[in-house]
Amino acid sequence: MIAIPAVDLRGGKCVQLVGGDYDAEKIRLEDPPSVARDWVREGFTRLHVVDLDAATGRGHNMEIIREILRTADVPVQVGGGVRDEGRIERLLDEGASWVVVGTRAVEDADWREEMAMRFPGRLIVAADVRERYVVTKGWAETSRLNVVDFVEELSVLPLAGVLVTAVHLEGKMQGTDLPLMEDVAEASAWPVFASGGVTSLEDMRALEHRGLAGAVLGMALYTGAIDPRRLAEEFGA
Repeated sequence: MIAIPAVDLRGGKCVQLVGGDYDAEKIRLEDPPSVARDWVREGFTRLHVVDLDAATGRGHNMEIIREILRTADVPVQVGGGVRDEGRIERLLDEGASWVVVGTRAVEDADWREEMAMRFPGRLIVAADVRERYVVTKGWAETSRLNVVDFVEELSVLPLAGVLVTAVHLEGKMQGTDLPLMEDVAEASAWPVFASGGVTSLEDMRALEHRGLAGAVLGMALYTGAIDPRRLAEEFGA
């Protein structure tokens, strides 16, 4: 079980949103590459970078992502608006260890299979979930696709993992959706990473007990609800 700090990018800044709401920005830090390096100095050995602008069609933060990949000195998974082969290839060429694919991977099964075969072991499929249904396009649209059914479909592809974000709990500091995460972990052939609502070391231990491979943490780290050094010591590698 590994703890992975999130570096969410919006308008050139490192931000944290509440409940997946772009109007509910709680944290804004000026220098995302410096933030990323700080998490590495605290002892974390993997980072999660998301381009929120690219995810919502509002631009991109590629220069910042490039600098993070160049200076972080740990494996980094990068996502947000990754909807074509060229962008996957570009991110991997720039130094991303894994690329996180969401909306198009959910909506286009043929593309999902083609990309997984083209980049075996390098893609993480993101299933952003509100209650039990997958949401797409930067959390703006809710599908009728049950996340457990979706994760079972992914088992035939050569993926690096599945990232499940409980959007309904994102940034709310109320704990994670343990029944959801347990069901997804049981259904998945690949490592499952949890995101959304992780607030304490107890949440991390509960996720580990339910078979999760890791968790992406944002608000709990940025607000100091979890001591980063203690978290890194127990779940840093």
